[in-house]
Formats: sequence, structure tokens, C-alpha cells
Amino acid sequence: MRKQSTIAALMFAAISCMMVANPGMPSKKKDKKAQVDSTAVAVGDSVFVDSLGNEIISTEADTTQMDSLQKAIWKHNKVVDDSIHQDSINRKKSGGIDAPVSYQADDSLVYDAHNKVAHLFGNSNVKYQNMDLSSDRISMDLDKSNVKAMGTPDSSTKEGVKGKPIFKIGGDTYDTDTIKFNFKSKKALINNVYTAQEDGFLRGMKSKRDSSGTVYLKHATYTTCDDPHPDFYISLSRAKMRPNKDVVFGPAHLVVCDVPVPIAIPYGFFPFSKSYSSGFIMPTYGDESARGFYLRDGGYYFAMSDKWDLKLLGEIYTKGSWGLSAASNYRKRYKYSGSFFFSYQDTKNGDKGMPDFTEQESFKLQWSHRQDSKANPFSSLSASVNFATSSYERNNLSSLYNPQTMTQSTRTSSVNWSTTFSSIGMSLSSTANLSQNMRDSSIAMTLPDLNISISRFYPFRRKKMVGDERWYEKIAMSYTGHISNSINTKEDKLMHSSLIKDWRNGWQHQIPVSASFTLFKYLNVSPSFNFTDRMYTNKVEKSWDSEKQIEKSDTIYGFNNVYNWNMSVGLSTKLYGFWIPNRKLFGNRIDRIRHVFTPTVNFSYAPDFGASRYGFWDTYQKTDADGNVSLVSYSPYQNALYGVPGKGKSGNISFTLGNNLEMKWRDKNDSLKKVSLIDAFDINMSYNTAAKVRPWSDMNINLRLKWWKNYTFNMNAVFATYAYELDDQGNVFVGNHTEWGKGRFGRFQGMSQNFSFTLNPEKLKKLFGGGDDDDDKDKNRKSDDDDEGMDTDIESNVDDNIEKGKTAAKKSGGGKAKTDSDGYMAFKMPWSLTFGYGVTMREDTRREKFNEKTMRYPYKFTQTLNMSGNIRLSDGWNISFSSGYDFENSKISMTTASLARDLHCFNMSCSVVLAPYTSYNFTFRCNAATLTDALKYDKRSGYSNAVKWY
Repeated sequence: MRKQSTIAALMFAAISCMMVANPGMPSKKKDKKAQVDSTAVAVGDSVFVDSLGNEIISTEADTTQMDSLQKAIWKHNKVVDDSIHQDSINRKKSGGIDAPVSYQADDSLVYDAHNKVAHLFGNSNVKYQNMDLSSDRISMDLDKSNVKAMGTPDSSTKEGVKGKPIFKIGGDTYDTDTIKFNFKSKKALINNVYTAQEDGFLRGMKSKRDSSGTVYLKHATYTTCDDPHPDFYISLSRAKMRPNKDVVFGPAHLVVCDVPVPIAIPYGFFPFSKSYSSGFIMPTYGDESARGFYLRDGGYYFAMSDKWDLKLLGEIYTKGSWGLSAASNYRKRYKYSGSFFFSYQDTKNGDKGMPDFTEQESFKLQWSHRQDSKANPFSSLSASVNFATSSYERNNLSSLYNPQTMTQSTRTSSVNWSTTFSSIGMSLSSTANLSQNMRDSSIAMTLPDLNISISRFYPFRRKKMVGDERWYEKIAMSYTGHISNSINTKEDKLMHSSLIKDWRNGWQHQIPVSASFTLFKYLNVSPSFNFTDRMYTNKVEKSWDSEKQIEKSDTIYGFNNVYNWNMSVGLSTKLYGFWIPNRKLFGNRIDRIRHVFTPTVNFSYAPDFGASRYGFWDTYQKTDADGNVSLVSYSPYQNALYGVPGKGKSGNISFTLGNNLEMKWRDKNDSLKKVSLIDAFDINMSYNTAAKVRPWSDMNINLRLKWWKNYTFNMNAVFATYAYELDDQGNVFVGNHTEWGKGRFGRFQGMSQNFSFTLNPEKLKKLFGGGDDDDDKDKNRKSDDDDEGMDTDIESNVDDNIEKGKTAAKKSGGGKAKTDSDGYMAFKMPWSLTFGYGVTMREDTRREKFNEKTMRYPYKFTQTLNMSGNIRLSDGWNISFSSGYDFENSKISMTTASLARDLHCFNMSCSVVLAPYTSYNFTFRCNAATLTDALKYDKRSGYSNAVKWY
């Protein structure tokens, strides 16, 4: 009590010195800059702060430097300090306030000496430790350690009250009508409190705060709508809030647009923790025609730590189907991050005991792992696993409305590890690959796949170079080793396969040797030699069973070595030609045209590894049922992992003629500019000196034209060398006579091209002469960048379209309406439309189409047209769609459309598949992450209800 009385006395002295008139009456300050600002300190402190913020020491001081107010404060403090000095030395602190209380008021400060209460008026503020209280009116009873705040009635304001209390403690803020707070116990009574927690807002008519910060509320409301008059809220009869942790409430019901909805729950809670926290996940309900009513995607979330978590979900159907799934995310900063997902389903269709009853088990496994590049510059580990049984997607409700998942025919998975030994230039990498064909449930797996490589080095190069580099010092070599173990099997046989008999394994070595020389200053010579060696653990010997008329195979296990080699040499150079046009005919705009001609000749040689001396190929005698005898050639290693060297000797001479054409011209400012007329025009062909029949290859022509900055035209054309001929039965075959020998150019095999174009308001304006100013150019440039992300394939995911619609709707925002230069409201409807057109030209090789006069097949064209777009009707409304046309079948390809609407606190989306089957998906859910799983409604058309569109 002595301590509290002393503080009250200090306050009274300061107030008495500051009051000019009657101390019992409020006194208005004439100086606008001056504010009532004092600090009461605990016993034992010797510093007092006056109204000007000066520290007054309660010991001997030079009073000649003080004004009259400072002298009065100093004298009073000295008397009080002397009276408590001895007691403060001999006794310990007990009870009361143990930290300074800072307070201020803009209008006036009145001290009630009888009740020992200080009253602050006009934009008042009180601070104590981590508590900060602001209000228009504040009363402080420091003898009881109480403070009370409230607003001032004011009919000019919208709410009728000005300066409502704002109470801050720690990181929490409370807007209230009235609050009472005790400095000592840190308890508070609050009327009509309003506080924000995470993305939710909580309001209570009557509230009580205890010393731990927990707030107990009566007649409260919770909402995620940030509007003062929320679109919806959950009415809570009673609630307990732990700041930044959670809210636990009793009976509650939903209110939408001030209308109570007959949806009530007896108990619930909302988590607020910014860190991970465990909790239940609300399930969704619905009806599926084949499996009955269901509850799905409900379970529990485990917040194990800030490095990893775990989510367990389940689903159950009234006709007996059920499923479980587990998902986890993990991350270690600057090391690695990833996610894991596993799902198991037991699906029962139909009624048990009926003929149409079926039961099927399926599962799905996904794993993604990424290593931070800073974790280890010499070693890395990554994984992308996506494995599922072929029946999983058919039985999973989420996949039924995802066209991309349902039509996906192949799944691939891989796990990669690599390390580098930079000191010796060697690197190791290992991969586990899995490829699934969802249509026939076949699997191709490689486990493991190890690569060993040594980077290029120069074995004959001197360590200390003296003089010019010698020719043999330019010889370089490297090494690549490949060890693999793989299998091709069916999904149900994978776990029952034999590692020795069913899996294929081997080790391959590749040693390339190369060099590069320059002859006669202009001719580049590049010789090379390649050696490949294969090691297998078995071989298959074949024979013919004349009695059963079948081929017999006998697998012999043991070490087998298979090798081959080849060599080549290349010659190349560059020739430049310039043409300066006649100035009288062409003027001075064209400076010159340059032609770069690059001829290349390559010769390669490989011996015949099908010869018997190598033992890589063998033969057996076959006698058919009619007694005909033939010799069948085969390789014991033809089904081995890395294959077998080919039969026959080869000696190819290939010719390549490269061309490039560029032009320099002068612009209006007489500056030279360079433009590419023909980026590349390459012609290549080869001749096999070892081939006895058809030694010439087809002629390949590649044309590349840079039409404009963002588009380059590419065309690859193949012209067949040998002409079609007819046999005795009139069948068409490729003969041994060339097209040139018959006076015709090589037969064109066909080509394919794809074009795409995106149209939007900015581009449309630019096409018709608008958008010349710099601002419009910047906008067009940004729009062009955005359009690149809007070029989507016709089979794009419907859910992706929904998300794009939501994002566009959110980005549209709100705010004031914009006007144009004439003062009219500016109307904008952002949209984009992307067209994709593909054409393929090929020979129609049906016999009835063959023209015997020209000895040619006619050409047929295959065309595809894709179209996708996005329209933002207004703020919050967004429509996206995609479609196409199949010219070959004269039908519309997969057509999807989605509509998204941002309803401030909620979002609504609807997606429709219009062709080739019709289905729909409607979703209505809360935007806030806290309630997104609790307040939602999903409606989907059943898979069996899909109707084919004609």
C-alpha cells in the first residue's frame, strides 16, 4: 500500500503543479503543441518526467536552471523521496505496479483527490509494459491498479460515439466499446469486443480476459468477411479464445445475409496458430450412383514439427466401398524439400450377392523430392514418382471430372542421384525409372540405372607446354559406363518376377577418341574412333524342333562379352560470297547481301560384326512341315539390354551443303541494319559404299526463316531417292532405280506445321492503328508476355481453367470507377482468344490411290484446329473455355467451359465438359483457408450419368 500511495502522491503532485485554476475542474490547454504527459514510477526509481519530457532528479540539483513548474516538481519529489528512502532500502518490493505507467491526453487531465482517480480527456493514451490503451476517455485508479476506457457520445459520427477504446497487448488488438483493465492481475472486462485472428474476425457482446490472455466471450460471432457488415457469420452462444492459437465454442449456427440458416453444430473450434497445428479435417458428403452415399476427404492433420507434417484422410460409402490416404510434406531449409502421398481404395460396385457385384483393390503412390542447390554442389538427389494401378483413376471420384487424368495413357516415375569427383573429372549418376501404360497395365522398370563418366582428357598432352602444340597432343578421349537392370512385365506380375530369369541386366562401356586439325589454313579435319563393349550375364541359343514345328530357346548363364567399333573422318570449310546491288537500279538502301556456304563431307567405316569369327550372330537350320529347308540367322544377344552390333559392313560418305543469306540495309537515319533473309537452308545426303542395293539415302532439306522477332518458320522435308515399281502381281514396292534416273526430282515424303496466335484487346487495337504512345506500348508488351501463358492445349485440365478464373476474378479487384478523357465511365472487358492450327501432309499409301502413270501416291492432309479463351465479364466474373475440331473425323474435339465468380467472402465455380461426353462440376466454398473445408458445397455429375454428345 505504501508503494501505491507513493505513486498516487507523485501523480497528485504533478497534477497539482500543472493545474492553473481549480484542481477539481477540467482545464483546457491554450497551447496546441502542449500535452498533458506524465509518468508515474515505482518505488525505488529516482527519475520523474515532467510535462515537457524532462527528467527531474530527486537529489540535489541546480535549481537555478529550472522554471517555476520544474522547481515545484523537484521540491515535491525530494520530500517524497526522503520519506521513503529508508523504507525502500530496508524492505523488498511487494505487490503493486512494478513498471512505469505512461499516459497522455490532448484536452485535459483531472485528478479526483478524494477517490484517488485520474481522468484523461481527448485522444488519451495509457501505456504499461506491453499494454497500450487508446480512447477518448480514460480513468486510472493507480491505488487499485485499475484503468477504465470508453468513448464519448457524439451525434455527428456515424456510430454515435467517438474515440472508442483500442486495447493492444502483445501482438493482439481489441476494438471495444468499454474496457476495464487491472495492471496487477492483467485481467480485463470488455463490452462489445472486436478482434482479428489470422484471416477471421471475432466479436463478442460481453467478454472477460484472464491473466494468461485467454478471452471468454458470450453471444459472439465469427466470420472471415472483412466488411463491417459481414455477408455471413457463425453465431456462437459461448466461446473461449486463445490468441494466435484457437477458438473453442459451444452451440453455434450459421447466419447468411442476417438470415439464420437451419444448420447448427453443438461444438467446434477454429485454429489460429501461425505455425503448424494439429486438428480434424471436415469431410465432404455426397451421392454416387454405383457406391451410394459417401463421406470423403475427412480425417486428421498432424503437425509433427516445423520440418514435416502428416495428413490422414479416409472415405466411406454406404455400399461398402472405403479408402485411406496419407500425405506428408517435409522441408529442411537450405537442404531439401518434398512431399509424399499414398492412397488405398477398396471399391465395391453394385449390391453384394448380385450378379453385377464387383470388388477391386487399387492404390496410388506419389513422391516428390528436391534438393537445394546450395546443399551440396557435388552431389544431388531428386525424385518424381507417380505410380498408380490402372483401376485407381477409374475408382477415384476426383479423377472422374478431370479429363487430363482420365485420358492419360502413360505415367512415368524417376528417382535420380548424382555425385561428382572434380579432381579426376569423374561423375556418377544413378536413376530408377518406371513407365506405366494405363491402357494395358504394362510396366517398364529400370532399377537401377547407373552411369559412370570421365570427362574428356588429353592423354598425350605434355604437363609443361613448351613451343607449339604438337598434332598428337590434340588427341582427346573420354569414358562412359552404363550399368542397368530392367524388366518389361504386367502390373500384377511385377512383384512375382524372378531377378535372374525375368530381369535383363548388363554393363556397357563406351570410349570415344577424337581430334581436330587444320589443313592448309582453311580445311578443318576431324577424325574420330569409337569403341563400345557390352557385358551380359546370359545368352539365348535357338534351334528348330521339326516334330513340333516350333523354335526352341535355351538360356545359358555366364559371362559374355560383345563389342564393336567404328571410325570416321570429317572435312569442312566455309566460303563467303558478297553481292553489292547496282545503285542505279536498287538505290542506296541495300548495302550488300552476304552468302555463307558451308560444305561438309564425312566418311565413316564399320566392319561386318555379323561374321562368324566374332560369334555375335549364329544360324540354325529350319525344316518346315512341307520339307523345305532354310537357314535362319539370329543373335544370342538380340534381346539383351544393350542390343548387339549390326550385321554387314558399312562405309558411308555423307554430304551436307549449308547455306545462310543475310542482308545489310540502311534505315531512315542512315544506320546499317542486318536482317536474315534465309536463316538456314541445308541439304544433306549420304552414299553407302558397302551396300550392294540402294546405296543412296533419301535427301533431307531443312529450311529456317526468321519471319519476325517472335516467330521462326521451320520446315523439314524428305525427298525419296528411289522410285516406286510394280511387281508381277501389281504390288507397289520401292525399286532399285532412282527418281533422278527416270528424269524426276526426288519424291516428296510430306511435311507438318503448327501455327498459333493469341488475340486480345491490346493486339486488336494495335492491328487497327491504335496504341502508339509509350504507355500503350508498355501495356501491349506486358499483355504479350501474359498471352504466352495463355496458350493452352485443347485437352487442358478443367480444374486448371477454374483456378485461372478464380485468380483472374480476384485480381480484378474493386475500387472507384475509372473515366476516360471525356469524363465517361471507362468500360473494359479483358479477354483473350488463342487459335492453334496444325497441318500435316503425307502420302496416301493405299493401293487404290496409286497413280500408275506418274508412279506416285497422292497426298493427303490432316488438319487440327484448337481454340481456347478467357473473358472477364466484370469484377469477379470470369469465363474460360477450350475446344477444337477434328477435320479427319468431322467432329468437335474435347470441349470444356468454366465459370468463376468471386462473391467477396465466397467463390463459386462451375465447370462443364460438353464433348465428347457431357458432365458438370459445381463448387461453392468460403475463400478463407480456415473455413474452406468447413463451409463448402460440391455437386458433381456421376460418371454413369455422363451422356455422349453427338
